[in-house]
Order: sequence, then C-alpha cells, then structure tokens
Amino acid sequence: MRIAKSALIDPARNEMYGVAAVALSFFVFAYSSRFGQISVLAYYGLWFMLVLVDYRRVLGNSFRYLWVFAFALFCFVSAFWSPAFGISLRTAIQYLTHIVCALIAMRTISVLTLSRGAVVGCAIVLMYSMLFGTYLYDSIDGTYSFVGAFSSKNQLGLYASLGVFFSYAVVMVFRARGLWLIGSGLIGLLSAYSLLASQSATSVITTLGVVALCLGMQAMMSLTPKTRRIFFAAALVLVAIAAVGALQFGAMDAILAIFGKDSTLTGRTYLWQQGIAAAGENPYFGTGYQGYWVPGFAEAERLWQEFFIAGRSGFHFHNTYIETMVETGVVGTVLLTLILLATLFGHLRRLLTVGKNPEALLLVGIAGLLLIRSFVEIDIMHPYHVGSFLLYFAAGKLAVAQSHRVRRTYFDQFVSSPSGVHAG
Repeated sequence: MRIAKSALIDPARNEMYGVAAVALSFFVFAYSSRFGQISVLAYYGLWFMLVLVDYRRVLGNSFRYLWVFAFALFCFVSAFWSPAFGISLRTAIQYLTHIVCALIAMRTISVLTLSRGAVVGCAIVLMYSMLFGTYLYDSIDGTYSFVGAFSSKNQLGLYASLGVFFSYAVVMVFRARGLWLIGSGLIGLLSAYSLLASQSATSVITTLGVVALCLGMQAMMSLTPKTRRIFFAAALVLVAIAAVGALQFGAMDAILAIFGKDSTLTGRTYLWQQGIAAAGENPYFGTGYQGYWVPGFAEAERLWQEFFIAGRSGFHFHNTYIETMVETGVVGTVLLTLILLATLFGHLRRLLTVGKNPEALLLVGIAGLLLIRSFVEIDIMHPYHVGSFLLYFAAGKLAVAQSHRVRRTYFDQFVSSPSGVHAG
C-alpha cells in the first residue's frame, strides 16, 4: 500500500501523522533518560523520515533560518575550548540536530496540529507519571515533593503547564468541537491536577500568567489592528504600574509564602551567586557548552555535594542566563537571548498588525511562557527538551512569515511601479 506524500508532509492533510509525531516527541523529551537511545532514535526517525519524502519541501531554504541556528553554531564552536571536549561536541551536535527536527516539524505541521499533538503528548506523559511516579527530596526546597516519573517536580510542572496551555489553545483559540472539545477539557483538568500535585511555584505562576496574557490578547483580536495596538500599549503601562505598586506593598513575599518559599527562593539565590562567580572566570566565551557540570570537576562536585545530588547529573543553576553565561559567556548569552526575544516580539508584532491571527496568538503564548520560565529554569538550551523544541518551532514560523512578508512587499512595489505595470 502506497501512502500519499500529502498525508505526511502537507500541513493541511497530515493531521493524523502530525499529532502522533508531536505526541511521541513529547514522550521522548520527558522520558528519554528512562528509555535510552532507542527513544531518541525514534524521535529522529519521526522527523528525518520526512526529508526522504520530499527534501526540498521539508527543508526549504536554509538561508532564511541562519539566525535561528546562531546559538547552536556557537555551542558547536565552544567545544574546542571546553575542558570536556567530547561531551561538549557530542551535545552540541545533538542540540543542532534537535533544532533541525523542530524546523522540519515547523514546515510540515500546522499550529493546530502542534496544539492537538501537544495535548495528547502531555496526557500520555502525565498519565505515565501518575501511574509510575514517586516522591523525592528536593534539595532546593528542602521538602519531599511528588515528581512523577521525573527527577524534579519542576519538570512535572512544566508538562502540566503545557497541558493546561495547549488545552486552552485547542478549545478557546481554535474552537474545538466534538471529541477534541471533550478530550481537551478532560486533559486540561488532568494537567491542572498535576500542576497542583507538583507544587511547583514556577509552573503555577507561569501558567496563570500566560493564560491570562492570551485571554487578554484574544479579547483584543476583535479590534482593528490600529485600535489593538493602542489598547495593548495602554494595558502594558497599567500592568507595569500595578506591578511596581504590588512589589512596594510586599506582594512578592506574599506570593512566595503561598508556595512555602522565602525571599532567597529557598536556596536559588545562593546557587545564582555561585553561577555568577563561575561565569566571571570566563566572561566572554564561557567554559564551553556543557563543559561545567562534568563529573570530576572540582566546582561541579562541590555544588553537587552541597545540594545532596548523589547522582551528579540533572542539576543546574536554575536560571537560563546564568547557565548560558557559565557555559558560553556573554557571546552565547546574547545570541540565545536575541533568539528568544526576536521570536516573542516578532509574533507579537504579527498579532498586533494583522487581522485575526490564531497562529501568532499561540506562538506568543509559547514564547511568553518560555521567557518567564527562563529566569528560574533552563528549558531552551538543551537537546531533547520540549522547551527548546517549541522555541525553535516558533522561531522557524517567524522566519517563514518574515520571508513571505518581504516577498509580498517586493511584489507590491514591482506591480505599483511604472516598469512593473509595463512589464505586466
């Protein structure tokens, strides 16, 4: 039996394959450490197989994505001064190929298919954690927390956050009907329960903030683009004033107290101090990508011992910018930050200047969630991580949209010019 190419690579006709591929990818991102290399190979197979179907359509023009690869390419180069050359080089290659998979997904599936696949994937991940999950001691918080089948409650919280967010997107943004409406509602409730069970302050706060942001932006989509921009600017000013006022009256301490945390974020501030000190030793180019948390290296061993990390893995500085500074210095930090901010503000510009645009709304929500989490987690700088996959999917969509806008602008200028009219 022959399968039509469109059933695999046409975003308008490959929903079944796309949903399955995204769901399985989410499962691999969550549990590749449990299932090993075979799961990672399955992930590569899902996306690289599409290159064999029609490589021109699947890969497209790589030049338009050069800025998307900037940080990954610098990670690759940084391996040559890393004290752990083999580890750095291998992980940089993994990160680079991981980005390629995200860009293949971006070109072959729609944002609706991504959202539905994410809902299914989060459901599978969370149900697996409910069935086989455990409680572990959190060295940062000093408490025992339900971590599911992960090694950290923050990872369980991340997938719960994504489950809530994508369930909202399928129901409210893409107006699901029938089985998708019922299924997304149930999975949203499962995700909300998992979010509370994880007791992850980071995940709860970011989820509430991003869903509130999207609801507000969705309400403004009924307005004309010009009016939309005025309302957004006014809302931004009001939110900034309210935030400053709330901080003055101790709102931050009150919020932290709800989650059982203090002003030191239960140890994170000390960890940040250690990271800043480590970054100061190689401020411009860093120690090398993945070249700090290496068994046998004195500073890494010291911090593992101080925070009771017996496995000597899966630990980090709980801040994307500090972690990136330590490993890739100012250069790498600037490159990664620019990719994240360009993605967020690029899609925000689309949302505020174009008519109703559900795709831009969803991608603004994804980028916003990753930006908020970047101050306390490191979701976007590792291979086989759902955060980096979603970031580069969104960045690729922006690159394509910008390319189409440039072509339309050139075409309009050509048609409106005297020579263009004559040539037509």
